[in-house]
Amino acid sequence: MSESPAHNGVRERTQDEQELGEETTERQDVCPECGGDVLTDSEHGETVCQDCGLVIEEDSIDRGPEWRAFDSAERDQKSRVGAPTTNMMHDKGLSTNIGWQNKDAYGRSLSSEQRQKMQRLRTWNERFRTRDSKERNLKQALGEIDRMASALGLPQNVRETASVIYRRALDENLLPGRSIEGVATSALYAAARMAGSPRSLDEMAVVSRVEKMELTRTYRYVVRELNLEVQPADPEQYLPRFVSDLDLSEETERRARELIVRARDAGLLSGKSPVGLAAAAVYAGALLTNEKVTQSEVGTVANVSEVTIRNRYKELLEAEDVPA
Repeated sequence: MSESPAHNGVRERTQDEQELGEETTERQDVCPECGGDVLTDSEHGETVCQDCGLVIEEDSIDRGPEWRAFDSAERDQKSRVGAPTTNMMHDKGLSTNIGWQNKDAYGRSLSSEQRQKMQRLRTWNERFRTRDSKERNLKQALGEIDRMASALGLPQNVRETASVIYRRALDENLLPGRSIEGVATSALYAAARMAGSPRSLDEMAVVSRVEKMELTRTYRYVVRELNLEVQPADPEQYLPRFVSDLDLSEETERRARELIVRARDAGLLSGKSPVGLAAAAVYAGALLTNEKVTQSEVGTVANVSEVTIRNRYKELLEAEDVPA
């Protein structure tokens, strides 16, 4: 019994596709320039010829997970679907959000009856997300941390750390007698210093809803009770931000850093504000590199007085043996 032409045609096309796939595989395994062996470097996302060094493919996509597992139990524990959890939300981002737009999946507007129904669902969803006073407290505090961090230009890792610190303070019952805003500001101030992106107390007080005195008192209490390892602020940590805000050169930043190192070796840093020292070092560095900047401009960026800058920069230049 003979096969129909249609069957022959289908079989011939299948064979052609198989041959084309084999040729494509061979081309990927062989260098198109010299015919040498090809090596796939998954760490750098490149396909390179071992003989001539030709980069055949780059920026390849790694479709695997971003975590590693060494046994099946660990693999099941780390495996997940959906967005990653975050400490910056009171429910860690695991709840459902109902959008405010009164439109369906196709972009069509909802009827008045459907809009009323969705509004009731939003109301009950919000009630379920904050079931008790502790969750309402946490939601308000994390919102404050995110607002202040945005105003201060702090990165994501600082916000996450501040959220963890506040959660610890809430779990250890440190809030009675203190305001939510005060503890949230203290957590953010401590997290910024721990991450090497410190902000001064004056800067924190500007964006916070609490006074500087209350912030100082609450910060000391939180650090002491939670045993946080917060190192003293280093003037060098403020230099990149001040130099960037003043649009100065890298040479000025380097000279300012050298001035602070010399002053530290001479024992002139103890007992002095790191923010004032950093501002004075930037001003002195700009003078030494012939860049135009005034004490008023530096004081505005660093939030310190011109008197402080004058006093500190003279001390820095004396440690450098440069006439002020």
